Amino acid sequence: MKTPSRRNFLKTAAIGSAAAVAAPWIGNVQAQEGIRIRMQSSWQPGTTGYRIFEKWAAGVAEATGGEVRIEPFPAGAVAGAFEVADAVRNGVLDGQNWFTVYWPGKMPAGVFLTAYPMGLSVPHQWDIMFGAYGGFGIAKDLYRKQGQELLGYVHHDLNLIHSKVPLRSFDDFKGIKIRMPGGIVAETFAAIGARTTLLPGSEVYPALEKGTIDAADYTGAAVNYELGFWQVADYIIMGPPSTPCLHQAVDLMDISVNRRIFERMSPQTQDLMHDLVAAYSREHYAAIQKANAEAWPKYREKGVEIIHLSEEDATRFREAAIPLWFKWANKDPDAARLFKAHLDTMMDPAVGLITEEDIQGYQLNA
Repeated sequence: MKTPSRRNFLKTAAIGSAAAVAAPWIGNVQAQEGIRIRMQSSWQPGTTGYRIFEKWAAGVAEATGGEVRIEPFPAGAVAGAFEVADAVRNGVLDGQNWFTVYWPGKMPAGVFLTAYPMGLSVPHQWDIMFGAYGGFGIAKDLYRKQGQELLGYVHHDLNLIHSKVPLRSFDDFKGIKIRMPGGIVAETFAAIGARTTLLPGSEVYPALEKGTIDAADYTGAAVNYELGFWQVADYIIMGPPSTPCLHQAVDLMDISVNRRIFERMSPQTQDLMHDLVAAYSREHYAAIQKANAEAWPKYREKGVEIIHLSEEDATRFREAAIPLWFKWANKDPDAARLFKAHLDTMMDPAVGLITEEDIQGYQLNA
């Protein structure tokens, strides 16, 4: 017997869901027109990431039997990179697919909605934190306080540092002007002597090109190649083989909608939307990794040097990061509650990122 594909499974589930709620919705104009969700992504147009997002958005109407239709927008089309959440809360947009690293400006707990220096380092560790240690429920509460409903997190990639100058150890970062996304990530680099600046994604390439910054954190290999970073930076700086990215190893995105929009959906569709986002996360991550595998040889062909920092550098970076973990966790009770889920995960024997000795003398006060 032929095994049904994931797409067919989701389509079948959607049809069943739509049929189950058809009777109560007869004669309802909303059922005929569907719920339109204007959703802005953090992906720039023309990139692998945005093409994947557009494809997923187009499939939602079919999967929900027409009840939900997503109108996609690329980065900056409606709201600025750091203003997307405000636009969703105020109804200028209905939903977002943004990099959750932008949350800290809105709430301290936001630093723990995505990777931070020397924290959870691979996607399945985040799945453990969100699932086994209750992080997803906490994240749901945080989004609701912002007037949104979190439908799911989206695995993306590790972030790279593109540099105009060779940075072969953390000593070389001293005095370097580097673009970082703010929050705990920027503070950790400042602690090792870098001069950090905050720029939206659309301004990173021009800043490197003009030399107003020396280096920049941005997304992964494929997207950065498509954006032409190889033209303005001769070096990619990564962690040691044990930890290829020290500062943002799992750069999570999200899919969330305004609460008023979510409450207009039928209960069956609310559940289905969570399933569709989970499927999107898997497909998004796999497609990005495939594109990365094709991009790495292209960098080498262009003469870009990939520099790996040492294990000693990783140890030094962890020593700089841990005090800042607790500084941000103790900013408010929400941050402490979410970071506790991180700590429990990092100390899980199956993860083993830190020990009691590593955090001796630190405590959660909130």
